[in-house]
Amino acid sequence: MNERMKKRNWMFLVPVFGTVLVIGYILAAANDVVYSDYIRLINSYLPDVWNPKKFFVADLFTRMPVNFPERIINVSFFGYSTVFEMVLGALCLGLSAVVLTTYCRERQIGTGWYLFLMAVMFSLNKWEMLTNGTGWCHFLAFAGFYFHYLVWDREWREKKASRLLCLLPWLLTLGTAGPYCASYSAVLLLTYSFCFFLDWKENKRLDYQYGVYGLHVLAPLLLYLISNSFAVTEHAGTTGRSLLEVLGDHASLFPKFLIKSFSSMAVGEEVLMELLQKRNQGMALCYLAGGLVLLGYLLALWMQLRARLYEKTMFPLMLIFAGGLNHLLVLAARWIFENSSYGMSSRYALQYQAGIFGIFLTFGLFFSWCKEKREGKPEDGSPERRDLKDKSRAKTKERNYFPEKAAAILISLVILTGNGYTTYKELQKAPDRKAYGLNVEAAARSYRDVPDQELEALFQYRHGPEKIRNALRILEENRWNIYKGN
Repeated sequence: MNERMKKRNWMFLVPVFGTVLVIGYILAAANDVVYSDYIRLINSYLPDVWNPKKFFVADLFTRMPVNFPERIINVSFFGYSTVFEMVLGALCLGLSAVVLTTYCRERQIGTGWYLFLMAVMFSLNKWEMLTNGTGWCHFLAFAGFYFHYLVWDREWREKKASRLLCLLPWLLTLGTAGPYCASYSAVLLLTYSFCFFLDWKENKRLDYQYGVYGLHVLAPLLLYLISNSFAVTEHAGTTGRSLLEVLGDHASLFPKFLIKSFSSMAVGEEVLMELLQKRNQGMALCYLAGGLVLLGYLLALWMQLRARLYEKTMFPLMLIFAGGLNHLLVLAARWIFENSSYGMSSRYALQYQAGIFGIFLTFGLFFSWCKEKREGKPEDGSPERRDLKDKSRAKTKERNYFPEKAAAILISLVILTGNGYTTYKELQKAPDRKAYGLNVEAAARSYRDVPDQELEALFQYRHGPEKIRNALRILEENRWNIYKGN
């Protein structure tokens, strides 16, 4: 096994290659100029980034404390560069890829499935997150989540207790996860409960270590929720109506929202909408894409149960849990906009893609399981008697799972093709996004004279032009960002 793993060391070149490509896209599509969420951050924390009063606040944990040292570094050495933070985001995306590559190498996942997974990992369906440096810490958070899932997978298989499993929720939930700690915590609690049940079923004894791990998830989550209760959030565009009022008028809002959000994992929102307009066939293609992705979830869960893959490795199932929960949590948080297409936004691709990773890994493991059955190999790899081998082969001929494997390949090719096409179209749009950034920069240099509506539209910040001007004034006075050297 060690020799086989050494032969697959080439796999670690893929995250490096993908990260370089993403950074190249960032440099081609983005400008070093503030806009959107940066306006709020500048008004909240600049210019005095060393001020402890701005750090030790009641809603501290909702502000993702990892941002504070990063912000000090950015201001001190890079003059508050947005590109610096975008590159950090790309590097953290590469870190996620390294974690999944480590798993694929250890579990001997097929090369094809691994490359499918990496194609989605570095797909530009996340362009909105990649070109907005404020989201760099979200990429770091998901790398941390995947690492925790990997640690648990190893420790659970080997039946070992690990202090790291107790420490990671405190670091991630309170340090960098922000609102994403909801799905992260839910995945861990679901997994611990499921593994507790499996152990009890096999050994008929209660293992209280699962309870210890669960408490180390719940305690930081509770602290985060207490901190969140003090936060003041800004929502522009909400209707302000109650849930019952919305459901009374739009009973189909929730199912449409969910199926559209699933479709965004096959084809990016902008690209899909362009295709729909060209074909002039309503939303049929969108619902078909969403249905196929949802079918992928159901098929992967069936494979997990049929082959009992979760008994060998829990990692893919945890990713499937994470993807499905993120779809539900986005719906729970964004139905207030009463727009069924809201969940298709590229800003959520980072959350949704965990489920696709779990699906691809499950497909890969199931194909390996079928091959082992066909060859008569036992699951533990030990020798087997010839008569049992012949019976296994006969049984495999009777049930070769061809329809399920064909469906898995079809779903995977649809997702891969859609992500490839989305990336291709996004590369074509990179010069336009660069040109938009130049317009924002031009407006920033003459922000005192730009009309209010134009200022809000260009900077994508709908909470008052005076806040935009104040943020730009802070940067100008300190000669940061586009004002460096003035």
